[in-house]
Amino acid sequence: MINIETYNSVWDAISDTPEQAANLRARAELMQQIAALIKANEWTQIEAANRCGVTQPRMSDLLRGRVSRFSLDALVNIATALGRRVHFELEVA
Repeated sequence: MINIETYNSVWDAISDTPEQAANLRARAELMQQIAALIKANEWTQIEAANRCGVTQPRMSDLLRGRVSRFSLDALVNIATALGRRVHFELEVA
């Protein structure tokens, strides 16, 4: 018989600890919001990169969802460069 494990999210499945899963989840959510802002403004990758103070290849990584290439700190800096304030909220688990 095969033992099938279930997880609450993909982040829980690929992480070794709940802390790692939470960090990945936060980064992914922030990346999605930044990507949505870029799309809503119809900026090219080069335009978005210039506004954020990063290179076009770095912006490409963000828009492709390459979570492992960004720290929370870097994503907060990018969001701030786009004129946004980042707000985190603690929820009861």
